Amino acid sequence: MFFGEYQHSLDAKGRLIMPAKFRTELGPKFYLTRGLDGCLFGYTAQGWELLQAKLQTLPLARKEARTFMRFFYAAALECEFDKQGRIKLSPTLIDYAALDDKCMIIGVANRIEIWSNERWQDQNAAALTKFDELAEDLLDFGL
Repeated sequence: MFFGEYQHSLDAKGRLIMPAKFRTELGPKFYLTRGLDGCLFGYTAQGWELLQAKLQTLPLARKEARTFMRFFYAAALECEFDKQGRIKLSPTLIDYAALDDKCMIIGVANRIEIWSNERWQDQNAAALTKFDELAEDLLDFGL
């Protein structure tokens, strides 16, 4: 399970240090792609396989499903750590998430998310103002 938030720097070559705790959980090979809300989603190899199996059930005849799958898979990146615990991000993913020198890497249960520091601060500020309302809405799901 992934949890916590960590700030790390993206270097000029597009390399990002992954927190040691997350490196252990992610394993030697993991996957990154475009996420929702302007961040990147990262999955373990097993989590990626489970997600792929679910996405394969989307109806190919529906334009929204085809569009989502193209957007999701086109930017996907298989990642491995270098000796310093860094990963190399593609320009496509860097641009999509508006990453600059300061990045936030957060754990969200079964995945990690990589955010630009600015977007993460904006996301947190917005969620903080309505956290109680969100919690109340989720009561319908048995939480």
